[in-house]
Amino acid sequence: MNNRKSLSRRTLLRGAGVAFALPLLDAMVPAGTAIAATAAAPSRLRRIGYIYTPMGFNPKEWMPAGDDLNELPFTLQPLENVKEQVAVVSGLELKNAYPGSHATSNSAFLSAATAKRTESSDYFLGTTVDQIAAKKIGQQTQLPSLELAMDLLNNAGQCDNGYACVYQNNLSWSSPTTPLPAEAHPRIVFESLFGEGGSTDDRRAALQRRASLLDSVTEEMKRFKKQLGAGDQNKVDDYFQSIREVERRIQRAEASVQDNPLPDLDRPVGVPTAYADHARLMFDLQLLAFQGDITRVVSFQLAREASTRTYPEIGVTEPHHPISHHGNNPDKLKKLAKINQFHVSLFAEFLEKMAATNEGNGSLLDHSLYLYGSGMGDPDAHDHTDLPILVAGGAAGNMRGGMHKQYDKGTPMANLHLTLLNKVGIEMDSFADSNGTSDELFEPVTL
Repeated sequence: MNNRKSLSRRTLLRGAGVAFALPLLDAMVPAGTAIAATAAAPSRLRRIGYIYTPMGFNPKEWMPAGDDLNELPFTLQPLENVKEQVAVVSGLELKNAYPGSHATSNSAFLSAATAKRTESSDYFLGTTVDQIAAKKIGQQTQLPSLELAMDLLNNAGQCDNGYACVYQNNLSWSSPTTPLPAEAHPRIVFESLFGEGGSTDDRRAALQRRASLLDSVTEEMKRFKKQLGAGDQNKVDDYFQSIREVERRIQRAEASVQDNPLPDLDRPVGVPTAYADHARLMFDLQLLAFQGDITRVVSFQLAREASTRTYPEIGVTEPHHPISHHGNNPDKLKKLAKINQFHVSLFAEFLEKMAATNEGNGSLLDHSLYLYGSGMGDPDAHDHTDLPILVAGGAAGNMRGGMHKQYDKGTPMANLHLTLLNKVGIEMDSFADSNGTSDELFEPVTL
């Protein structure tokens, strides 16, 4: 009988001002123990993430023709390699987001709640699903949840048709009166996951004191690896190499900005100039946070409502918001579909990396659930029905991927939120205006 002791899933490597969590290792599974009874059990590895994209979509280039994903439409073609772990969901509505606006599209996406119409600080919404998840499955991790965004400056005051900017700025709310600010600066996110915080000056000084956060744990890592088998040693090496690569990319971005002779007051040091490079960094940080079990709940605003961002890298030089008011103009609809596809392509790259990251008896994607979509359907009408929604992941292996689930128009988005919460172990009878569940997306669990 092998009586070797197993390592704790909460094992940390500590250095000067840093504490690194570790990925799930074979050494964390007690010898002779069934995987279902360990930290590798699918039920203990479930995570949930939410990705928001603004201003709706071009449905003609998004909606699959039938009930399967054998032939992906233009916008969804980047998902080809992971489509067996993706479901397209149509027919859902955010009834409480009306009257239609950009502010309520964003605020209702995770709350399915009606935003109090105000331009002042007496705003009121509802607790968002990510924060309900954080209160349940986020209490055993370093960070209960991680709130991310791509836009570095938040507007203040009134933003949209009588609604305070807080509704448009914040995707996550821990209570009806408590919006949670999202972080868009990769260096700050990186250090919240792996290193010391402090002011901007403190962080710059810290960069000068050390070439890499990993350097401070190098010796401890060498000693720690002697306890591990060859397979675990490779996992640790791969994980730390991924962390080091993310840090190098941040440092390169910092050097590039510092060398840039043009004034750039809106972009703090360390943020890549190219939108796609910035987004990839933010996705990679999510992957590392999940892999190290630093958090199990993430929300990510991939772009803001009413954004005037342009996308010259895909040939769209006009701002996103005016394009979204397409008036059925074929040229604008084509450009809207290209923006939609570009956003999906970044998500698809992330899913492929998750699928390629081994964990326990599957992959990181097998043990995660992601909801991707917008709180607006037709942006020209500012409506909130027939939303563009994707669900991706494994949910411990029982999600039905490769499908297009078409609900009757007007089916509450809250039904899907309720189902996803249940699938990550948060049993609730109802959420917001739900009137049922979306269990059809999942295989029945056999006991």
